[in-house]
Amino acid sequence: MVAVRRLEANVQHILLTERIAQAGIALVRNELPEAQIDERVDLSAEQLRALLGSSTALIVGSQTRVTSELVAAAPHLQVVGCAGSSLEHIDLEAATRRGVLVVNAPRGEVVAASEHTIALLLALARHIPAATRSIKVGMWETSRFLGVELYQKVLGNLGLGRVGQEVAQRAQAVGMHVVAYDPSASMQQAQRAGVTLHGKAEVLQRADFVTLHTALTEGSSGTRTLLGAQQLHLFKPGAYPVNCARGDLLDEEALLATLKEGRLAGVALDVFSQQPLGDETILRQLLLHERVIATPHVGASTAEAQVRVATEVARNIIAAQRGDTLYGIATLPLPPMPA
Repeated sequence: MVAVRRLEANVQHILLTERIAQAGIALVRNELPEAQIDERVDLSAEQLRALLGSSTALIVGSQTRVTSELVAAAPHLQVVGCAGSSLEHIDLEAATRRGVLVVNAPRGEVVAASEHTIALLLALARHIPAATRSIKVGMWETSRFLGVELYQKVLGNLGLGRVGQEVAQRAQAVGMHVVAYDPSASMQQAQRAGVTLHGKAEVLQRADFVTLHTALTEGSSGTRTLLGAQQLHLFKPGAYPVNCARGDLLDEEALLATLKEGRLAGVALDVFSQQPLGDETILRQLLLHERVIATPHVGASTAEAQVRVATEVARNIIAAQRGDTLYGIATLPLPPMPA
């Protein structure tokens, strides 16, 4: 059982269900000194529902699922803040219908995610994980780890938003040519990033390395399985895909089959369709493949990014509680009412 203190009139009760940088919590305490800030980590579903009954604001990370049932159990809830950019774990439609704002921190992770993408590009090109394992067991296999240079190679960016642009800038700094596919990007945006826009098929056919930088969207024109079997067979032989965006952008079964065919020189993954991985057969086979390197969704895991994310979402929570201007609003627009 969780004891829930009854809310007094107009008292703001802010519930945090996952750890965020203390800078964000300190900012809320300083700006909203009358608010009750309740830090509760590892709550059960029942405990979370009980605490939400008196909460005016909820701050989550990437693990707490904010379902329609949770939103319905929170009569005082005004705003949900996500300490990060991903919102797949939040029922935006349910929040919208209840008049609950959903805000996130889309800018805080940009530098960390783009740097991690470049780190994985370099790790793939120079066989760094395998070479590290080899030398640690006493081997000296210089000829085995013949790599390739990024210099003068073509990088294909699928998505030219904040992270895509930052990756393009860093790739150009090491001498790569960058081409991009993004139906929502303007020519001016591409010119500012120093890249050229092309159709998806052309980008995949030209690129030596392909990186993904787009949100996961549903529907006929959505990005789920942006790279399926058909798209993976457009890659030039010996290409390298890198995914630090969303696991479901890639058809993992098709990716494994393409690897087994020997068409890809290597793959780097920071995100997966199932997280944690559990016993999912395809994911386990991918991880065991000699040409796959992987990290456990740590693209945004830098000390600096965590502070930026925490303070960004804190500012949005403060603004929502005060009725001020908000940045990073993610709530969906309501559909028109039937006649």
